[in-house]
Amino acid sequence: MDIIQIIALSLIQGITEFLPISSSAHLILPAQLLDWPDQGIAFDAAVHIGTLAAVMLYFRKDIWLLIRDWTLSLAGKGTTQHSKMAWYVGLATFPAVIFGFWMKAAGVDKMLRSTTVIMITTLLFGALMGVADYFGKRKIPLEKINLKTAMMIGFAQAVSLIPGTSRSGITITAALMLGFKREAASRFSFLMSIPVTLGASPLVILDLIKSTEVIMWGELVSGALLSGVSAMLCIHFFLGMISRMGLMPFVVYRLGLGLLLLYFI
Repeated sequence: MDIIQIIALSLIQGITEFLPISSSAHLILPAQLLDWPDQGIAFDAAVHIGTLAAVMLYFRKDIWLLIRDWTLSLAGKGTTQHSKMAWYVGLATFPAVIFGFWMKAAGVDKMLRSTTVIMITTLLFGALMGVADYFGKRKIPLEKINLKTAMMIGFAQAVSLIPGTSRSGITITAALMLGFKREAASRFSFLMSIPVTLGASPLVILDLIKSTEVIMWGELVSGALLSGVSAMLCIHFFLGMISRMGLMPFVVYRLGLGLLLLYFI
């Protein structure tokens, strides 16, 4: 890859990973629309590591409280809101992990990496997100989440493995439909991204072991750093604006992108 492709794809991953517009779609489309060479699974893994590090660093205090109280609950020291949240985040990850392993084993993941699929999911789930943002009651704080609602959001996250759906988009949409406040939906979505990304790591490692591509370490390190820094900034500004602006700007963007892809197809 040349330097322009490295910078572009790293920034695309960092900016779109936590915005409800689908990072996977934006990583796939440049190669197909601009005739760029495929960046390879090693580079994809590097930029995902960058965004994973960013969300863990941003929510480091929350993560510490979740792990601490969860560990204490296992030792019989009682349950707290943080220990419950840790269980909810962990259990809500299983649908996506199971669905991801099935897609990988069946070869469905490669079949879905097409512009047509991305166009359909971009339009469909963009419209659904608009409905949820407009009609959602937005009354429930994050502290009121329970196992049932967490698992419903977790099953929605499994759908996000289809390119163009957007992991953050579908999980925030599901939470809004369940009546959660916008910021609460976003925070739970971001926390859920940590175990699901870690859960997908064995699949990426397996791909790297099987792959015969030459690993360009300079490209990987650059990609991870750029995606990580841009992701940190993205999370900060997104959480600050979502309560005021809502999701409609992203809905408009998704519908516009979907229609543009439909035109090209």
